[in-house]
Amino acid sequence: MTRIDDNPTDGVRNAVTVRGLVKHYGETKALDGVDLDVREGTVRGVLGPNGAGKTTLVRILSTLLTPDSGRATVAGYDVVRQPRSLRRVIGLTGQYASVDEKLSGRENLYMIGRLLDLSRKDARARADGLLERFSLTDAAKRPASTYSGGMRRRLDLAASMIGSPSVLYLDEPTTGLDPRTRNEVWSEVRRMVGDGVTVLLTTQYMEEAEQLASELTVIDRGKVIANGGIDELKAKVGGRALRIRPADPLELRPTATALDDFGLTGPGSAVVDTATGTVLVPILSDEQLTAVVGALSARGITLADLSTELPSLDEVFLSLTGHRATAPDDQQTTQADRAYEEAAV
Repeated sequence: MTRIDDNPTDGVRNAVTVRGLVKHYGETKALDGVDLDVREGTVRGVLGPNGAGKTTLVRILSTLLTPDSGRATVAGYDVVRQPRSLRRVIGLTGQYASVDEKLSGRENLYMIGRLLDLSRKDARARADGLLERFSLTDAAKRPASTYSGGMRRRLDLAASMIGSPSVLYLDEPTTGLDPRTRNEVWSEVRRMVGDGVTVLLTTQYMEEAEQLASELTVIDRGKVIANGGIDELKAKVGGRALRIRPADPLELRPTATALDDFGLTGPGSAVVDTATGTVLVPILSDEQLTAVVGALSARGITLADLSTELPSLDEVFLSLTGHRATAPDDQQTTQADRAYEEAAV
């Protein structure tokens, strides 16, 4: 039987391949024909608002849910037909730490190692190695209940690595973390990818996606609405901006006035940024860029610097979904989550 990831179009093998995935929770269609490819050794970011279907996708790919239709393979294993084999090569870190708070950090990792059929010796060695890697050795004997939020998250990441997975799912892994701890988690993710691990990252943090992901998939209402690299998605949205720095700082406002008078993109479209000593004006084409330079030269304004900027990832998200990305709400339970919980009872 030919696997659906055997013939990637760009010659690079896919670690995760999804085709036409559909999942219903009663009347709710959580996934509606999702296609997804994650290349080996990369981070694929999956963006979407609350209830978009991100967590349902992760649950299916980690064999916690069965799709209603469609197919998916991970590391060459079919998620429906080969779940036992698949579980041995994946790791999962969810939105909330899943460690046993009554056990110490070392006991948590050792227990998971034994559940993964490691010998006692290998489970101890693997636990100690990961405690050192995640800077938890000093707290190894303490109950996890005494750990800070950042320490618990690092322990959770360590737990997901016990089985040396080739594919790791990170489902909004920095929810509720402070900026310092979030940076620590990002550093660990980069190290994992450097070791050859493939990562599927779901997030609502635009900065997180830009920091970690090489490619993005945007999901809304169970459908994939965009795919590509960060710059590629920004270019699809369009709306480049031209940042102009006049040689004379006193010419900031005359520069903006000249652009408004020229009527390039409408009155008041040129914005003065006094903090950076620049004027920002939207442009739609290279011809407009040339026209800007000509208009300023005609006014005798000398330029020190000229650069173009793509829209921010947050602006891309707004353009694609019709609403801004919001930080995950720890108290929010979506209709799909409730249906999942009821089905699991």
